[in-house]
Amino acid sequence: MAILTGSGCKPPEADKEYGGPDTGPAYGDIFIDGSIGDASTLIPPLASDAASHGIASLIYNGLVRYDGDLTLIGDLAESWEVSPDGLTITFKLRRGVKWHDGAPFTAQDVLFTYQTMVDPKTPTAYSGDYLQVKKAEVLDDYTFRVTYPKPFAPALGSWGLAILPRHLLAGQDITQSPLARRPIGTGPYKFQEWKAGDKIYLTYNPDYFQGRVYLNGYLYVVKPDLATMFLELKAGNIDRMNLTPLQYTRQTEYPRFQRMYKKYRYMPFSYIYLAYNLEDPRFADRQVRQALTHAINKREIIDGVLMGLGQEAYGPYKPGAWFYNPDVPKFPYDPEKARSLLAEAGWKPNPGGVLERDGKPFEFTILTNQGNDIRVRTAEIIQRRLREIGILVKIRTVEWAAFIKEFIDKGHYEAIILGWNTGMDPDQYDIWHSSKTKQGELNFIHYNNPEVDALLEEGRHTFDQEKRRRAYFRLQEVLAQDQPYTFLFVPDALPAIHRRFRGIKPAAAGIDYNFREWYVPKGEQKYTLTPY
Repeated sequence: MAILTGSGCKPPEADKEYGGPDTGPAYGDIFIDGSIGDASTLIPPLASDAASHGIASLIYNGLVRYDGDLTLIGDLAESWEVSPDGLTITFKLRRGVKWHDGAPFTAQDVLFTYQTMVDPKTPTAYSGDYLQVKKAEVLDDYTFRVTYPKPFAPALGSWGLAILPRHLLAGQDITQSPLARRPIGTGPYKFQEWKAGDKIYLTYNPDYFQGRVYLNGYLYVVKPDLATMFLELKAGNIDRMNLTPLQYTRQTEYPRFQRMYKKYRYMPFSYIYLAYNLEDPRFADRQVRQALTHAINKREIIDGVLMGLGQEAYGPYKPGAWFYNPDVPKFPYDPEKARSLLAEAGWKPNPGGVLERDGKPFEFTILTNQGNDIRVRTAEIIQRRLREIGILVKIRTVEWAAFIKEFIDKGHYEAIILGWNTGMDPDQYDIWHSSKTKQGELNFIHYNNPEVDALLEEGRHTFDQEKRRRAYFRLQEVLAQDQPYTFLFVPDALPAIHRRFRGIKPAAAGIDYNFREWYVPKGEQKYTLTPY
């Protein structure tokens, strides 16, 4: 066991100069990452939250991964061969890879991971891609082959899933495995400690197959309150925080902060939305959902909450991507249109101006997670605008883990404000297909549209990019008409990272894609590992 300590008598952060001449890569130092939410489990198939997947990505490897230019490159697979008809992929696996406990990695681990993903007893939201497989087979210890019965466009990228250790999980109930809290992977970092609600600590893997990473460790600290986290950042106690727009534009524009941190801004693969529980009779009516979108001023939210650092969202894809349709119905801010649509749906104002139908007022609660000021302020603006057209809205915030497990997974909500991190491929079968509504799956609003189901199938079962583009363009048109979510905005990513870290190369994939290559020059290192 080891602990984090300061690296000796060094000047205070206010006087220390960082980001000077780069003396080159060096081993050492620790990266301290701040976040508002704890992980839920470190067995990736069982997790649907970004925190769990982000940490797990440092512990586990897939067969492939995306580089900064969004090109698939080998990870545990050193190469692969795709058959001329596109239906078979043969992976040649790296030799000499070891699990963190010293056991050898082989193709049997890949086969076991596939079998786990398609096992009906595995409560995973991500089985869909692997249920497409007709045959998965081990040809030898370092060759794995998978065959599909028909074209499956996301096939190769889907093998970026975290490969699990067969020798530790075979014959076990994965939901009861101690690996959920003490994972064993093949990745660049090894699990060290998890103190729930406080921190998760990883140390470098000395036997990593691509060579040990430069940093000695990664410490994920949970700060449920953004204001508290920001104080820790300004004090130099954490190395990264995703800033709010106010922090980015105003509260960090002073010399001391700029000496310590470098700020980044880029458009992520993500968006924020207001989702409706479609099993609630009020929200089952498409006309009502369209009215709600007309009543919400997205530009007001972007200007007032994001301070202009974002774009309006009209669907589930990042603007500028090859599969993004810029011409979908927009349902712009128009309170009179909203009132008209609601009247057509049977909602009439009572003497107090509150809309009623069958003697019941139109009132509901927007649920979101604690600690995210942007989502709370967004909810407050929505609350005010809906009150103007006669709808009463309450706002409730819930701690992140309970938010997911007790409300989202169990369908105990009326409406929520939440965000999705979307993938590099346009396939969103797991979010929108009507078959993905079981507890713990991602279509938790219970959206069901046969045309959307057909378009999702069409888009994933052709290799022709133009056919895929047409399918996903139409998908966005249907989603825009249905408004199962009010797609709110795509917020700019605004991380601040301590200037002592080098090797950060912003690219189409963002900045985290090459985290394993980040380093701190020897003269600027701050923390050491001390045994105890």
